[in-house]
Amino acid sequence: MTNTHNNVAVVLSSDKKPDPRRRCLDLVAIAVPATAVLDPTLLDTMRDSSPTQTSSEDYYNNSWAQLRYPSALRMFDRIAEASKGKQIVMFLDYDGTLSPIVEDPDKAFMTKEMREAVRDVAKHFPTAIVTGRCRSKVYKFVKLSELYYAGSHGMDIKGPVKGHNYERGNTCILCQPATEFLPMIDEVYKALLGKTKSIPGAKVENNKFCLSVHYRCVEEKNWNELGEQVKSVLKGYPELRLCQGRKVLEVRPIIKWDKGKALEFLLESLGYANSDDVLPVYIGDDRTDEDAFKVLRQRRQGFGILVSRIPKETSASYSLQEPSEVMQFLRRLVEWTTKSDLS
Repeated sequence: MTNTHNNVAVVLSSDKKPDPRRRCLDLVAIAVPATAVLDPTLLDTMRDSSPTQTSSEDYYNNSWAQLRYPSALRMFDRIAEASKGKQIVMFLDYDGTLSPIVEDPDKAFMTKEMREAVRDVAKHFPTAIVTGRCRSKVYKFVKLSELYYAGSHGMDIKGPVKGHNYERGNTCILCQPATEFLPMIDEVYKALLGKTKSIPGAKVENNKFCLSVHYRCVEEKNWNELGEQVKSVLKGYPELRLCQGRKVLEVRPIIKWDKGKALEFLLESLGYANSDDVLPVYIGDDRTDEDAFKVLRQRRQGFGILVSRIPKETSASYSLQEPSEVMQFLRRLVEWTTKSDLS
Protein backbone atom coordinates (compact mmCIF):
# COMPACT_ATOMS: atom_id res chain seq x y z
CA MET A 1 0.00 0.00 0.00
CA THR A 2 1.44 3.36 -0.93
CA ASN A 3 1.40 6.19 1.58
CA THR A 4 1.69 9.73 0.28
CA HIS A 5 0.13 11.36 3.34
CA ASN A 6 3.29 13.21 4.29
CA ASN A 7 3.23 15.07 0.98
CA VAL A 8 -0.41 16.10 1.04
CA ALA A 9 0.11 19.58 2.49
CA VAL A 10 2.74 20.26 -0.16
CA VAL A 11 0.23 19.44 -2.87
CA LEU A 12 -2.30 21.81 -1.36
CA SER A 13 0.09 24.71 -1.01
CA SER A 14 2.19 24.29 -4.15
CA ASP A 15 2.23 27.25 -6.56
CA LYS A 16 2.30 24.79 -9.45
CA LYS A 17 -1.14 23.44 -8.59
CA PRO A 18 -4.46 25.14 -9.38
CA ASP A 19 -5.87 27.16 -6.49
CA PRO A 20 -8.37 24.77 -4.82
CA ARG A 21 -10.50 27.74 -3.72
CA ARG A 22 -10.91 28.74 -7.37
CA ARG A 23 -11.84 25.18 -8.27
CA CYS A 24 -14.39 25.16 -5.46
CA LEU A 25 -16.18 28.15 -6.97
CA ASP A 26 -16.05 26.60 -10.44
CA LEU A 27 -17.95 23.55 -9.16
CA VAL A 28 -20.79 25.50 -7.56
CA ALA A 29 -24.14 25.76 -9.33
CA ILE A 30 -27.69 26.67 -8.39
CA ALA A 31 -29.46 23.56 -7.15
CA VAL A 32 -33.23 23.94 -7.38
CA PRO A 33 -35.79 26.60 -8.18
CA ALA A 34 -37.48 28.34 -5.26
CA THR A 35 -40.73 26.45 -5.87
CA ALA A 36 -39.01 23.21 -4.89
CA VAL A 37 -38.07 24.41 -1.40
CA LEU A 38 -41.33 23.52 0.34
CA ASP A 39 -42.20 19.85 0.74
CA PRO A 40 -45.93 19.07 1.16
CA THR A 41 -45.10 15.66 2.65
CA LEU A 42 -42.72 17.01 5.28
CA LEU A 43 -44.33 15.17 8.20
CA ASP A 44 -44.06 11.84 6.38
CA THR A 45 -40.39 12.37 5.65
CA MET A 46 -39.77 13.42 9.25
CA ARG A 47 -41.20 10.06 10.30
CA ASP A 48 -39.17 8.23 7.65
CA SER A 49 -35.95 9.69 9.06
CA SER A 50 -36.89 8.47 12.55
CA PRO A 51 -37.31 4.69 12.16
CA THR A 52 -37.89 2.29 15.03
CA GLN A 53 -34.74 0.67 16.36
CA THR A 54 -34.27 -3.10 16.32
CA SER A 55 -32.06 -5.30 18.45
CA SER A 56 -28.53 -6.29 17.49
CA GLU A 57 -29.67 -9.90 17.12
CA ASP A 58 -32.42 -8.89 14.70
CA TYR A 59 -29.90 -6.79 12.79
CA TYR A 60 -27.50 -9.66 12.20
CA ASN A 61 -30.24 -12.13 11.41
CA ASN A 62 -31.87 -10.11 8.66
CA SER A 63 -30.91 -10.40 5.01
CA TRP A 64 -30.22 -6.66 4.79
CA ALA A 65 -27.09 -6.93 6.92
CA GLN A 66 -26.08 -10.44 5.87
CA LEU A 67 -26.50 -10.20 2.12
CA ARG A 68 -27.15 -6.70 0.78
CA TYR A 69 -24.83 -4.63 2.99
CA PRO A 70 -22.58 -7.03 4.91
CA SER A 71 -20.56 -5.96 7.93
CA ALA A 72 -17.34 -4.14 7.04
CA LEU A 73 -15.71 -6.03 9.90
CA ARG A 74 -16.79 -9.40 8.58
CA MET A 75 -15.71 -8.44 5.07
CA PHE A 76 -12.51 -6.72 6.15
CA ASP A 77 -10.24 -9.07 4.23
CA ARG A 78 -12.02 -8.18 0.99
CA ILE A 79 -11.63 -4.45 1.70
CA ALA A 80 -7.95 -4.93 2.57
CA GLU A 81 -7.36 -6.88 -0.63
CA ALA A 82 -8.92 -4.08 -2.70
CA SER A 83 -6.62 -1.52 -1.07
CA LYS A 84 -3.35 -3.22 -2.00
CA GLY A 85 -1.15 -0.86 -4.02
CA LYS A 86 -3.55 2.02 -3.48
CA GLN A 87 -3.65 5.08 -1.27
CA ILE A 88 -6.56 4.98 1.14
CA VAL A 89 -8.23 8.32 1.81
CA MET A 90 -10.56 8.24 4.81
CA PHE A 91 -13.74 10.30 5.11
CA LEU A 92 -15.66 10.22 8.39
CA ASP A 93 -18.99 11.69 9.43
CA TYR A 94 -19.14 12.77 13.07
CA ASP A 95 -22.52 12.38 14.80
CA GLY A 96 -23.60 8.74 14.90
CA THR A 97 -20.27 7.66 13.40
CA LEU A 98 -17.50 8.86 15.71
CA SER A 99 -19.83 9.81 18.54
CA PRO A 100 -23.15 8.37 19.68
CA ILE A 101 -26.40 10.14 18.83
CA VAL A 102 -27.43 12.05 21.94
CA GLU A 103 -30.43 14.17 22.85
CA ASP A 104 -28.37 17.34 23.27
CA PRO A 105 -26.20 17.92 20.15
CA ASP A 106 -23.86 20.09 22.22
CA LYS A 107 -22.92 17.00 24.23
CA ALA A 108 -22.04 14.64 21.37
CA PHE A 109 -18.58 13.90 22.73
CA MET A 110 -16.33 11.25 21.23
CA THR A 111 -14.45 8.92 23.56
CA LYS A 112 -10.74 9.14 24.21
CA GLU A 113 -10.36 5.71 22.60
CA MET A 114 -12.13 6.85 19.43
CA ARG A 115 -9.94 9.93 19.22
CA GLU A 116 -6.85 7.75 19.46
CA ALA A 117 -8.18 5.46 16.72
CA VAL A 118 -8.81 8.42 14.39
CA ARG A 119 -5.38 9.87 15.20
CA ASP A 120 -3.74 6.57 14.29
CA VAL A 121 -5.67 6.41 11.01
CA ALA A 122 -4.53 9.94 10.13
CA LYS A 123 -0.89 8.89 10.62
CA HIS A 124 -1.28 6.49 7.69
CA PHE A 125 -3.90 8.07 5.42
CA PRO A 126 -5.22 11.52 4.55
CA THR A 127 -8.29 11.79 6.79
CA ALA A 128 -11.22 14.20 6.69
CA ILE A 129 -14.21 14.82 8.94
CA VAL A 130 -17.23 15.59 6.73
CA THR A 131 -20.17 16.81 8.79
CA GLY A 132 -23.25 18.98 8.83
CA ARG A 133 -21.90 20.60 11.97
CA CYS A 134 -20.17 23.95 12.08
CA ARG A 135 -16.51 23.28 11.29
CA SER A 136 -15.17 25.06 14.38
CA LYS A 137 -17.60 23.19 16.65
CA VAL A 138 -16.70 19.75 15.34
CA TYR A 139 -13.02 20.62 15.67
CA LYS A 140 -13.61 21.29 19.38
CA PHE A 141 -15.08 17.79 19.63
CA VAL A 142 -12.35 16.02 17.67
CA LYS A 143 -9.28 18.08 18.68
CA LEU A 144 -6.95 16.61 16.08
CA SER A 145 -4.90 19.19 14.18
CA GLU A 146 -3.72 16.83 11.44
CA LEU A 147 -7.15 16.25 9.89
CA TYR A 148 -9.13 18.01 7.17
CA TYR A 149 -12.44 19.41 8.37
CA ALA A 150 -15.41 19.86 6.05
CA GLY A 151 -18.20 21.51 8.03
CA SER A 152 -21.70 22.63 7.01
CA HIS A 153 -22.01 19.63 4.65
CA GLY A 154 -18.78 20.57 2.91
CA MET A 155 -19.49 24.28 2.51
CA ASP A 156 -16.61 25.13 4.84
CA ILE A 157 -13.43 23.14 4.21
CA LYS A 158 -10.06 23.71 5.81
CA GLY A 159 -6.91 21.67 6.01
CA PRO A 160 -3.68 21.86 8.01
CA VAL A 161 -0.59 23.59 6.66
CA LYS A 162 2.35 21.20 6.80
CA GLY A 163 4.33 21.56 9.98
CA HIS A 164 1.81 23.83 11.67
CA ASN A 165 -1.01 23.49 14.14
CA TYR A 166 -4.64 23.68 13.00
CA GLU A 167 -5.89 25.03 16.32
CA ARG A 168 -3.62 28.09 16.22
CA GLY A 169 -4.97 29.23 12.90
CA ASN A 170 -2.26 27.78 10.68
CA THR A 171 -4.77 26.41 8.19
CA CYS A 172 -5.43 26.53 4.50
CA ILE A 173 -8.94 27.64 3.57
CA LEU A 174 -9.81 25.28 0.73
CA CYS A 175 -13.47 25.88 0.02
CA GLN A 176 -16.23 28.21 1.21
CA PRO A 177 -18.72 28.40 -1.69
CA ALA A 178 -21.62 29.92 0.26
CA THR A 179 -20.02 32.94 1.92
CA GLU A 180 -22.50 35.37 0.37
CA PHE A 181 -25.33 33.60 2.21
CA LEU A 182 -23.92 34.21 5.71
CA PRO A 183 -26.00 37.35 6.52
CA MET A 184 -29.15 35.56 5.35
CA ILE A 185 -28.33 32.44 7.40
CA ASP A 186 -27.91 34.56 10.53
CA GLU A 187 -31.21 36.33 9.86
CA VAL A 188 -33.10 33.07 9.40
CA TYR A 189 -31.45 31.64 12.52
CA LYS A 190 -32.92 34.43 14.63
CA ALA A 191 -36.32 34.00 12.98
CA LEU A 192 -36.31 30.24 13.65
CA LEU A 193 -35.38 30.77 17.29
CA GLY A 194 -38.47 32.94 17.68
CA LYS A 195 -40.79 30.62 15.75
CA THR A 196 -39.78 27.40 17.49
CA LYS A 197 -39.39 28.59 21.11
CA SER A 198 -42.98 27.57 21.90
CA ILE A 199 -42.35 23.92 20.87
CA PRO A 200 -40.89 21.93 23.80
CA GLY A 201 -37.66 20.14 22.94
CA ALA A 202 -36.98 21.95 19.66
CA LYS A 203 -33.41 23.18 19.23
CA VAL A 204 -32.03 25.41 16.47
CA GLU A 205 -28.30 25.06 15.81
CA ASN A 206 -26.33 27.60 13.78
CA ASN A 207 -23.75 25.68 11.74
CA LYS A 208 -22.49 28.84 10.01
CA PHE A 209 -23.32 27.99 6.39
CA CYS A 210 -26.46 26.03 7.24
CA LEU A 211 -28.95 25.69 10.08
CA SER A 212 -30.17 22.58 11.90
CA VAL A 213 -33.56 22.34 13.60
CA HIS A 214 -33.35 19.29 15.87
CA TYR A 215 -36.55 17.49 16.84
CA ARG A 216 -35.05 14.48 18.65
CA CYS A 217 -36.52 15.75 21.93
CA VAL A 218 -39.83 16.91 20.42
CA GLU A 219 -42.93 14.76 20.96
CA GLU A 220 -44.16 13.30 17.68
CA LYS A 221 -47.53 15.01 18.07
CA ASN A 222 -45.69 18.34 17.70
CA TRP A 223 -43.61 17.43 14.64
CA ASN A 224 -46.13 18.76 12.16
CA GLU A 225 -46.31 22.11 13.95
CA LEU A 226 -42.53 22.34 14.02
CA GLY A 227 -42.26 21.55 10.32
CA GLU A 228 -44.89 24.15 9.45
CA GLN A 229 -43.10 26.78 11.54
CA VAL A 230 -39.84 26.12 9.72
CA LYS A 231 -41.53 26.25 6.32
CA SER A 232 -43.29 29.50 7.21
CA VAL A 233 -39.93 31.15 7.84
CA LEU A 234 -38.44 29.84 4.60
CA LYS A 235 -41.30 31.23 2.51
CA GLY A 236 -39.56 34.58 2.69
CA TYR A 237 -36.19 33.16 1.63
CA PRO A 238 -36.33 31.46 -1.79
CA GLU A 239 -32.53 31.35 -1.84
CA LEU A 240 -32.62 28.72 0.90
CA ARG A 241 -33.86 25.13 0.76
CA LEU A 242 -35.10 22.63 3.31
CA CYS A 243 -33.35 19.25 3.61
CA GLN A 244 -33.62 16.40 6.09
CA GLY A 245 -31.30 14.32 8.17
CA ARG A 246 -31.63 12.03 11.17
CA LYS A 247 -34.31 13.73 13.31
CA VAL A 248 -33.19 17.10 12.03
CA LEU A 249 -34.51 19.64 9.51
CA GLU A 250 -31.70 21.44 7.74
CA VAL A 251 -31.73 24.81 6.01
CA ARG A 252 -29.10 25.26 3.30
CA PRO A 253 -28.33 27.69 0.46
CA ILE A 254 -29.68 26.58 -2.94
CA ILE A 255 -26.32 25.69 -4.38
CA LYS A 256 -25.34 22.24 -5.64
CA TRP A 257 -23.00 21.41 -2.82
CA ASP A 258 -23.21 18.49 -0.44
CA LYS A 259 -21.03 15.83 1.17
CA GLY A 260 -20.55 14.14 -2.19
CA LYS A 261 -19.24 17.35 -3.74
CA ALA A 262 -17.00 17.83 -0.71
CA LEU A 263 -15.57 14.32 -1.17
CA GLU A 264 -14.83 15.00 -4.85
CA PHE A 265 -13.30 18.36 -4.08
CA LEU A 266 -11.01 16.96 -1.39
CA LEU A 267 -9.86 14.10 -3.62
CA GLU A 268 -9.04 16.64 -6.34
CA SER A 269 -7.23 18.92 -3.88
CA LEU A 270 -5.18 15.94 -2.68
CA GLY A 271 -4.18 15.13 -6.26
CA TYR A 272 -6.42 12.08 -6.74
CA ALA A 273 -9.10 13.45 -9.06
CA ASN A 274 -8.34 11.06 -11.94
CA SER A 275 -6.16 8.55 -10.16
CA ASP A 276 -6.66 4.79 -10.29
CA ASP A 277 -4.30 4.39 -7.34
CA VAL A 278 -6.62 5.75 -4.67
CA LEU A 279 -9.23 4.02 -2.52
CA PRO A 280 -11.65 6.46 -0.86
CA VAL A 281 -13.52 5.07 2.16
CA TYR A 282 -16.47 7.05 3.50
CA ILE A 283 -18.16 6.10 6.78
CA GLY A 284 -21.43 7.79 7.78
CA ASP A 285 -24.81 7.12 9.33
CA ASP A 286 -27.16 9.77 7.97
CA ARG A 287 -29.30 10.48 4.92
CA THR A 288 -26.93 13.34 4.09
CA ASP A 289 -24.05 10.86 3.78
CA GLU A 290 -25.85 9.17 0.88
CA ASP A 291 -24.58 11.93 -1.43
CA ALA A 292 -21.04 10.76 -0.73
CA PHE A 293 -21.95 7.07 -1.06
CA LYS A 294 -23.49 7.79 -4.48
CA VAL A 295 -20.33 9.56 -5.65
CA LEU A 296 -18.23 6.52 -4.76
CA ARG A 297 -20.59 4.23 -6.68
CA GLN A 298 -20.50 6.56 -9.69
CA ARG A 299 -16.71 6.63 -9.58
CA ARG A 300 -16.66 2.82 -9.18
CA GLN A 301 -13.94 3.48 -6.70
CA GLY A 302 -13.73 3.00 -2.96
CA PHE A 303 -16.38 1.97 -0.47
CA GLY A 304 -19.22 3.58 1.40
CA ILE A 305 -19.94 2.16 4.86
CA LEU A 306 -23.30 2.92 6.47
CA VAL A 307 -23.47 3.01 10.26
CA SER A 308 -26.92 1.68 11.17
CA ARG A 309 -28.64 -0.90 13.35
CA ILE A 310 -31.69 -1.01 11.10
CA PRO A 311 -32.31 -1.77 7.43
CA LYS A 312 -32.21 1.30 5.17
CA GLU A 313 -32.06 1.95 1.48
CA THR A 314 -28.50 3.07 0.88
CA SER A 315 -25.83 3.46 -1.78
CA ALA A 316 -23.19 2.21 0.65
CA SER A 317 -21.45 -1.11 0.06
CA TYR A 318 -21.03 -2.25 3.64
CA SER A 319 -22.45 -1.57 7.09
CA LEU A 320 -21.43 -1.22 10.71
CA GLN A 321 -23.80 -1.15 13.66
CA GLU A 322 -22.58 1.74 15.79
CA PRO A 323 -19.57 3.95 16.64
CA SER A 324 -17.93 1.19 18.67
CA GLU A 325 -17.77 -0.93 15.50
CA VAL A 326 -16.42 2.05 13.56
CA MET A 327 -13.60 2.23 16.10
CA GLN A 328 -12.93 -1.50 15.68
CA PHE A 329 -12.78 -1.08 11.92
CA LEU A 330 -10.38 1.88 12.13
CA ARG A 331 -8.10 0.02 14.53
CA ARG A 332 -8.09 -3.07 12.36
CA LEU A 333 -7.24 -0.97 9.30
CA VAL A 334 -4.26 0.57 11.10
CA GLU A 335 -3.05 -2.86 12.30
CA TRP A 336 -3.31 -4.31 8.81
CA THR A 337 -1.49 -1.32 7.27
CA THR A 338 1.30 -1.47 9.84
CA LYS A 339 1.88 -5.17 9.15
CA SER A 340 1.82 -4.54 5.39
CA ASP A 341 4.43 -1.78 5.72
CA LEU A 342 6.71 -4.08 7.73
CA SER A 343 6.45 -7.00 5.33
